Amino acid sequence: MTEKIGFIGLGIMGHPIVLNLCKAGYSVWIYARRPELMEPLVMAGATACTSPQSVAEQTDIIITMVSDTSDVEEVILGEYGVIQGVEAGDLVIDMSSIAASMTRHIAATLAVLGVEMLDAPVSGGEKGAVAGTLSIMVGGKIEAFERARPIFEVLGQNIIHIGDHGAGQIAKTCNQVLISQTMVAVSEALLLAKAAGVNPANVRRALLGGFASSRILELHGQRMLDHNFEPGFKAKLHQKDMRIALQTAHELGVALPCAAIAAQYLNALIGSGLGDLDSSAILLPQEQLSGISLSDDTPPVSE
Repeated sequence: MTEKIGFIGLGIMGHPIVLNLCKAGYSVWIYARRPELMEPLVMAGATACTSPQSVAEQTDIIITMVSDTSDVEEVILGEYGVIQGVEAGDLVIDMSSIAASMTRHIAATLAVLGVEMLDAPVSGGEKGAVAGTLSIMVGGKIEAFERARPIFEVLGQNIIHIGDHGAGQIAKTCNQVLISQTMVAVSEALLLAKAAGVNPANVRRALLGGFASSRILELHGQRMLDHNFEPGFKAKLHQKDMRIALQTAHELGVALPCAAIAAQYLNALIGSGLGDLDSSAILLPQEQLSGISLSDDTPPVSE
């Protein structure tokens, strides 16, 4: 494999992604603001760098995966950023979830230097990152997409070129709008069952066999029943994504009233100091409003 890969951002998602790239035989240079995050990946074969600029100087394809729009701007365009180390012919892939307008701005800035960019946000959470089964939504030129395809195939299974720069970010925004509202709906259904004296675990099992079935009901529904909110995707990051969604809707004049309600539940959760929980903890403020908890005296599941 001739392409040398740089990876910036080693959080819940970035860490397993780098491991999968190393296992696939790629040479990977890495950077994280906290050096201790790099140590286990260096043991797995990656090379630690001192800045995003240093990563770019060593590699042909630079991948970023950080928290928010301002973070991506700083890592790529800032002092000691990627832009300081790239050269013509390099490819920058941003796998963060950010505002599409910033993606387009960064892509235009890099293009002046002869550097292509793809926006390639993902869905699938930590489990998908570990298993290499992520859904990857890609915006940018088709030629750059085809160049990156072998890398994407290491990381995911559902890999779709959505359109031009920013299109991947719009697809991810739509994804988050849908997931947030579905989690609210699952929470409401399970709480209604509990309030009516019916076993919500049995209701979930029944619904999984019908038209109401979904991955959210299957995975997050079980999390809600177990009150297991160990993060696969932190609520504070979902809150950020919903802020982007509602801002985009505002700019376009599109009404998203149900998305706004879901965002308010996330705001309440983060406001309670629980932003590091999994986003399925959106159940908790709904429990508080109803005075019901799925974790209290739930009868055993019928066999």
